[in-house]
Amino acid sequence: MINEVLGGRYQLGEMIGTGGMADVYIAQDTRLARKVAIKVLRSDLARDQSFVARFRKEALAAAGLNHPGIVAVYDSGEEPAPYIVMELISGHTLRELIHKGERVPLKRALEIGEGILAALEYSHQRGIVHRDIKPANIMITDQGDVKVMDFGIARALADLGATLTNTWNIVGTAQYLSPEQALGEVADLRSDIYSTGCLLYEVLTGKPPFTGETPVSIAYQHVSGVLNAPSSIQPDLPEGIDVILAVALAKKPEDRYQSAGLMLDDLYKIGAGQVLTTTMPKAKFSRRKLLIGGISALTSVLLISLGLFLTRPSVSPSGFPQIPNVVGLTQSDAQAMLKDYVVTIQHSHDAVIPINRVASQIPLATTRAQKGSGVVITISDGPGDAIVPADLIGMPLIDARAALSAVGLVVSRTEAISSDQPLGTVLKVTPDPGSTITAGSGVVLQIASGEIEVPLLIGTDAIQAKTILVQAGFLVNVLDDYDANQPEGIVIRQAPDAGTTQTIGKSVTITVNKAP
Repeated sequence: MINEVLGGRYQLGEMIGTGGMADVYIAQDTRLARKVAIKVLRSDLARDQSFVARFRKEALAAAGLNHPGIVAVYDSGEEPAPYIVMELISGHTLRELIHKGERVPLKRALEIGEGILAALEYSHQRGIVHRDIKPANIMITDQGDVKVMDFGIARALADLGATLTNTWNIVGTAQYLSPEQALGEVADLRSDIYSTGCLLYEVLTGKPPFTGETPVSIAYQHVSGVLNAPSSIQPDLPEGIDVILAVALAKKPEDRYQSAGLMLDDLYKIGAGQVLTTTMPKAKFSRRKLLIGGISALTSVLLISLGLFLTRPSVSPSGFPQIPNVVGLTQSDAQAMLKDYVVTIQHSHDAVIPINRVASQIPLATTRAQKGSGVVITISDGPGDAIVPADLIGMPLIDARAALSAVGLVVSRTEAISSDQPLGTVLKVTPDPGSTITAGSGVVLQIASGEIEVPLLIGTDAIQAKTILVQAGFLVNVLDDYDANQPEGIVIRQAPDAGTTQTIGKSVTITVNKAP
């Protein structure tokens, strides 16, 4: 598209960024003689008229936001493809800063949080919720200013049905997802506050508040995981930081800050060395509710993402049928089920879905849509390639697993080696860091040896048992059996027995009660 002129005035220059939903170009506004950034929507999204209509509306709303902390939207158009014209920022994203691995000084971290919250307070007062606050959507200018971007696109995508199961930046999004978003519930301004809390937690400590080997496990942590106090990771943080993040990351929206301005005020107090009057939320979640919430999140996400059920169209009172679930089907079978819609085919690598099967669909299954509207299905090209991360050596085993999972790789075996390094520290990686291998492949890790006690898991919910084992440094092997005298979904046997010692990194087998 280089040198193409959009809207009769914007001459495209070089591409400066690309993502799952759009490509970004530098352009010259020939009418006002200034450089701008233009985000051109993906062709498959452009063919969905319901999305284009929603995108147009949200672009107009975003254009009405006039705040120094928000990347300005100047214009939008639809020919030859939908696009938005934005302020051109010279700088880098917060994602790039985080990935450098350098700890951000407290004063600068607070400034970043203050910049984001000031922008959100302004947008929330005008009825616009971002819904996708994450490091990739935060710009740091060359002058050090903080700017939030992509307000309109985030909301338009949410209304289209882009959720955790979508292929767009799935892992990155999951790390900043509010519990209500993970459960498929409505996101409001308090969801933005939760996501900002996740982001600020990572900037201050160097780690996201919740991690997991897959987006599903991360979602479970957001819904029911226990938040580690930031000071337990960075003991030199002010005491008030623990309070601010405990409130921002409360599981229930009503326990969080009820406006971005309230959280912003507390950050200002921390920066000024003042004592906070805000108190930590009381624990209102019972263990049973936590487990039910976690299971609900995992179940809904797994069913959609793995295509374990098919929904036949049923007519709603409005007359619009539900789009059937075609994930996991062949292209021909999927097109047969979607015969009432205009189907667009695209291809992408996928480490889970077998080659030549549908890996994802937009809109999602069970979405109600008019016959004749567009549906985009992505056909798996197989796993593709992945690069073994370069910084695994020296990591704790649990962090190394998460890093490998993030690039589509797994730990196939661990080897315990005598070492003076801390227990569970990765000493060697095979294949070597930086190697290019097939996504989904296994990596062998040599770790500092050590024997730890196997916890008691019998009678524990299966999901909780897996979490306990992974956090302790064990691999998990799951078997199914059925005992009519015991509740379903709990562990009824384990090997080795509780109280015995096992080398860190080895497998523990749990047998889960499951009806045949």
